[in-house]
Parts: sequence; C-alpha cells; structure tokens
Amino acid sequence: MKKITVTALFITGLTLLLANIALAETSLMKEAQEYFKPIPAAAPILKGNPATPAKVELGKILYFEPRLSRSALISCNTCHNVGLGGADFQETSTGHGWRKGPRNAPTVLNSVYNVAQFWDGRAKDLAEQAKGPVQASVEMNNKPEMVVKTLKSMPEYITLFKKAFPGEKDPVTFDNMAKAIEVFEATLVTPDSPFDKFLKGDAAALNAKEQKGLATFIDKGCSDCHGGINMGGDDYYNFGVIKVPASRLVADDKGRFKVTQKAGDEFAFKSPSLRNIELTTPYFHSGKVWNLKAAVVVMSTAQLESSLKKDEVDNVVAFLKATTGKQPTVMHPIMPKPTDKTPQPKLD
Repeated sequence: MKKITVTALFITGLTLLLANIALAETSLMKEAQEYFKPIPAAAPILKGNPATPAKVELGKILYFEPRLSRSALISCNTCHNVGLGGADFQETSTGHGWRKGPRNAPTVLNSVYNVAQFWDGRAKDLAEQAKGPVQASVEMNNKPEMVVKTLKSMPEYITLFKKAFPGEKDPVTFDNMAKAIEVFEATLVTPDSPFDKFLKGDAAALNAKEQKGLATFIDKGCSDCHGGINMGGDDYYNFGVIKVPASRLVADDKGRFKVTQKAGDEFAFKSPSLRNIELTTPYFHSGKVWNLKAAVVVMSTAQLESSLKKDEVDNVVAFLKATTGKQPTVMHPIMPKPTDKTPQPKLD
C-alpha cells in the first residue's frame, strides 16, 4: 500500500512539474508574440513596384552584374553575398580601387522589412538604396548614364528590360534597373527558423537554453530596439545609451546625424536586424567585433540598465542563433554577352 502511495505521489508531482513547464512555455510564447512576428515564406508586395517573374529574373541578373561598376569587378553580391548571410565577412567593404568603405555592409536578407536602408536610413527603400552604391566613389564609382550605356550595349538586356517593363517606350533606365533589383532583393527572406516555429506555436522549437535566452532578451529590454518581424530595422537608436562603447567601436561616426543634422541624432543608427546574426559577423557599423558573444556583452554594457550576467549572455547567444532561418537558394545567372559597344572597365 505504501509503495502505491509513493508511486502516486511521484506521478502527481511529475504531472504538476510538466504542467508548470508547459504553462511557462505558453506564457513566454504569448509574450514573444507581442514583440515579434515570424518571417513570411513569400516576399511582400512592394508599393508602386509590383513583382513579376520577368522583373524578378532581371533583378537577379543585375544583382550579380559587375559591369554596373566602373571597374566591372564589383556587383551588389560582392558586398551582400547571398551565400554569406547577405553580407561580405569584412569589417568594411572593399570598393573601387581597393578602397575601404566607412561602414560595415548590412545584410540584404530580410532587408525589405527595414523601415529604411543603410545604417543611417538615408535611402527610403531598396530601390533607392540600389542606386547609392553604384554611384558612390568608394564603392562602384559609376554614373547613371554609363550604366544605361553599358546595359543598352547588350541586346539580351534590352530584351530582358522590355519583358520586365512592358509597354514602356524606353525601358532600359537607371530607375528601372533599381526597381528590378528591389523586387529581387525582396525575395531574399529567411523563414522557418526555430524561433519562427516557436512564434507559430511550436513550443518544442526552442530548447530550454534558447527559451531562457529569449526570456532574458525580452525582460532586459533588448526587444525594445530589436523587435518586430525583422528583430530590428524599425527605428533609430543611440549607440551608448548607458555607457559609450570604446572609441574604436564608434569609429567617430555620428550616424543618423549626417542625414538629419539634428543634435539628438548624434551617434544614432538604424537598429540592425538580428535575424541570421550568427552568419553576419563582424558586428556593428564599424565592423570591429568578430565574436557574437562579445557583441552581446558590448550591447549589455552600452544599452541596458542592468548588464547581463555570464549565463545570461550565453543564453541570449543561444537564442540569437535560433533566429537563423532557411537561407535563400539562388542560382548564379548566366550573364548577357558583351558586344563591341560595351564600355571597357576603368580601374582608375
């Protein structure tokens, strides 16, 4: 009789424990759903720039087209490599004449969900962003008229532009180049991460350590700047709310201030997306931190009222790794053939 009683008590205790664990998971899930949204599997509809298969295909080819640059060496994919988490694994990107840019290249993956583009938000959308690097002297160092001349020199491009922009008298334009790249980049989304599955109701998608990290991420206020569908990219925040990081991390970059000239925007940057963050090292606008754990420690001391303890840092890192989604599969296109009229590259 005593043995039966002990067994019954054990079963009752185990049942209560499992019930409490399930309740805690449900509570955390509901709280997470208030701060975050899963990445949809399909690309969003772009206002004023509807996608068609022909436009997406043209955008993909242009994304890999190095002849958009003056040197014919640099393409969009050079600095936003779709095989490297949408970034380039450099502190700051190497551009025309092997010069280094001033900021780390943000990932292109899920960038369609950002409120604006670039660290300082100077481009309102991906189409406007696509025009910037092509013309920047430290990046592709080209001019719109030369880009159009180059594209028009290849009959295959003329055909592709006509299919992508039917009904236009002269479809091969700098604006249309940017629009095509935009619709392609909008397809570069990474759904189905363990965190996405958790947000959709699968409590087992995150293990205990990852769930602790998520709870800490929310409780400590990390989600205030890194929430929403993209876990960031929705607004601008000062770097060093509690403590200004080491000068090498700030790199004398005043961020958003260069765009607005407002005193309150000094050292403010668009919060980067934390999705796929384990793939996009190095970190911060300066690209000076090469370790994810170290990056979490920097943010802990710079932005939070209460710094994270060692075990909390480890848990948050585990959670952040669980945001890595299904990477887009992109087949490198066969590029249109040059002709005698195609401008020759210039390396000066």
